Amino acid sequence: MRLGFVSAILPEYTLEQVFRYARDAGFSCVELMCWPPGKADRRYAGVTHVDADGLNPASIEKIRDLASIHQVAISGLGYYPNPLSPDPAEAELAASHLRRVIDSAARLGVGLVHSFVGRDPSRSVEENWPRFLEVWRPIVDHAESQGVKIGIENCPMLFTRDEWPGGKNLATTPAIWRRMFEAIPSPNFGLNYDPSHLIWQQMDYLAPIAEFRSRIFHVHAKDARIDRAALDEHGVLSYPKLWHTPKIPGRGDVRWGAFFAALGDIGYEGDVVIEVEDRSFEGSLEARLESLAISRRYLIQFCNG
Repeated sequence: MRLGFVSAILPEYTLEQVFRYARDAGFSCVELMCWPPGKADRRYAGVTHVDADGLNPASIEKIRDLASIHQVAISGLGYYPNPLSPDPAEAELAASHLRRVIDSAARLGVGLVHSFVGRDPSRSVEENWPRFLEVWRPIVDHAESQGVKIGIENCPMLFTRDEWPGGKNLATTPAIWRRMFEAIPSPNFGLNYDPSHLIWQQMDYLAPIAEFRSRIFHVHAKDARIDRAALDEHGVLSYPKLWHTPKIPGRGDVRWGAFFAALGDIGYEGDVVIEVEDRSFEGSLEARLESLAISRRYLIQFCNG
């Protein structure tokens, strides 16, 4: 397993600086963010290290050269919007740009794109399902035609008032994953597995690994800490942020030894990339770089680096 990081934590870095830092810090790969250039609508969004709208033969050659010179692989291209937004313009922009990111991955020779399924948070899973099929069947068909796999991150996107009560991503539980892959059985449709999101949903984050072994394309290494006293005070029906805190690996409730053992048991040979959403390290660029270094030192005991 190669160890890397999500480039969203370094928005002020150029692509070349991202590759150089990854090499100097001992990382083997990086997930590159591909948001449309412009203002972010939430934290960790809006970062553009690969511009899917402006990709041309010269920029493709430059990206490939940077990866080769620094000996750092691209674990995938990341774009995490809401293609099922109740706002038609937002949904169309998300779906159309996602197709461009898929095309960019194919042109770059990168086999993976990572994203969210999306959801109308005001509607139930059943009410969202017809639109999920309408939007995602052609997206997956397009990815398959380009030889690109799509790994859906299992984050519920259920933290703020505008995301309440259902969240902005359907793909949150094994029951829903099972139904998704039965409805869209393409081998190019799978998961970008993040154990931290199962932690705060009070779910087993190890058991699904065996069942979905063929669907786990990519792994996000992020931790989560549950404040049990606050959870007892507010309950699971409250905003998760009242009792849940994203942390860097090793500073939350994920048992990383058991997690990597479960990945080893299924023969997982994909990439594991650190995703930093830990506010303890958000005060400066230096602190965010430190968060990546600390995370790497902790996780290197479990994988090749």
